[in-house]
Amino acid sequence: MTLFEGALLFPGQGSQEKGMGRDLAEFWPEAMDLWKIGEKISGFPLREIYWDGEAKDQAKTIYLQPAMTVANLSLWFYLKSHLKPLSLAGHSLGEYSALVAAKVIEVQDALKLVSIRGKLMQEAGTFSPGAMVAVLKMPLSQLENLVSKLAEKGTILIANYNTYTQYVVSGEINLIDELVNNLKSYKGVRAIKLPVNGAFHSPLMREASLELAKEIEKVHFSSPDFPIYLNSTGEKELNPDRIKTVLKEQMISSVFWIQSIENMYKQGIYSYLEIGPKNVLSKMTAQILADKTDVKVYKCSNLKESKSFAEVK
Repeated sequence: MTLFEGALLFPGQGSQEKGMGRDLAEFWPEAMDLWKIGEKISGFPLREIYWDGEAKDQAKTIYLQPAMTVANLSLWFYLKSHLKPLSLAGHSLGEYSALVAAKVIEVQDALKLVSIRGKLMQEAGTFSPGAMVAVLKMPLSQLENLVSKLAEKGTILIANYNTYTQYVVSGEINLIDELVNNLKSYKGVRAIKLPVNGAFHSPLMREASLELAKEIEKVHFSSPDFPIYLNSTGEKELNPDRIKTVLKEQMISSVFWIQSIENMYKQGIYSYLEIGPKNVLSKMTAQILADKTDVKVYKCSNLKESKSFAEVK
């Protein structure tokens, strides 16, 4: 019996937490096997880092990307017999989990790609230093105007369109600092520097993006079992060649999350389930569709929530 019918959402960097995936892995052997596969492919002791390690290590992109993908996919494989996806989307890194769930790429290929992606992004932060800042409670038009003026001096852009009250700006360190300073004069606006070492989803990731594109090209992409809404366009995609092409540009493209969720809703999708640690995407989705009375948003971030979800839905 199908217990849930709607959109599945997979989180990315920023949703990591200590102990993520441990309860499910110790309960369900297939999840533990997936952690072991992730460790073999990445070459890192992911369970040691995320189950017993320190927060500073857990925040490192090179470890985080394979670990988050394992955590997401463990929950997906555990829950999938209770799900009938109408569409899928993943936020940044989470897009790779969505591609696996839709059977576009295999698990091993996804883990290999995100392991390489994490390494390249961490290195890019050293060779092309950058920064990111979350801007809260500022109208998009005003933020666009500020960013546009700063872009005349160098690389800076809106990297994440997360909700109507939260955007993330990425770019050169001095320009991000100048933006933060400018925002101080706007009443009620908050600026929160993100703990990352690079300007993700910006042209400063160009060299890393080109290297990752070579690896993506080696992977076979199949037609998705369910429609995928892609970060870089916010649009539904079913063509595997187009998915591969767009994925190659994801690292340097903005994440159009608002547009993805709004477009799903316009297609008649009213139920949304976040599959992965924390509840970042479920909160964002509820905010994006706050004025829609027919929307329901759920989350499954651990074993307890997954069991309850399967029993109640």
